[in-house]
Amino acid sequence: MTEIREINNRIRLIPLNKKHEKDLFQFELENRSYFETMVPSRGDSYYLTSHFKDSLDGLLAEQMNKQGYYFVLVNKSDKIIGRLNLVKLEDQRLEVGYRIGENYIGKGFAKEALSQAIKLVKTNKWEQILIAKTTSANIGSQRVLERNGFTFLGNDKELFEWKGQIQHFVYYQFDINVDGKSDRT
Repeated sequence: MTEIREINNRIRLIPLNKKHEKDLFQFELENRSYFETMVPSRGDSYYLTSHFKDSLDGLLAEQMNKQGYYFVLVNKSDKIIGRLNLVKLEDQRLEVGYRIGENYIGKGFAKEALSQAIKLVKTNKWEQILIAKTTSANIGSQRVLERNGFTFLGNDKELFEWKGQIQHFVYYQFDINVDGKSDRT
């Protein structure tokens, strides 16, 4: 699996590997509070070095078995500023998930990372359909998906409360063979 470098050289998606353990752990620790404002906590045990190592080893095993493709997003200084996951589902689908560190949000990095991921999926012919879900309150994530050519599929009917707000999940899809619009602005 190869990395992709954007033309503007701002970021690179690099396949997750064991060498990322220390820096990725630090990234997760530094951004824990921020991430937990948007998604449920991974739990205190995730932030113990032994548990984090086991979790990373599990992702690397999945990647080796082609059950998923996991990446770190690095800037020009090779600092991890985010991560992106592509998890295999049935019916030639990949579920996309990404997170960008708090100091790097609102700068277009999520859009660029997703654009790079789409190019990787096309180049490697991994799957045909990318799907994504986010919460109704996460407008930024919805915009990232839409700007990369994802089509809105609909809202989950089941409501839930998160951080004092009533929300639902919002679903999107990108068909590799049809859309071909990952370079939208």
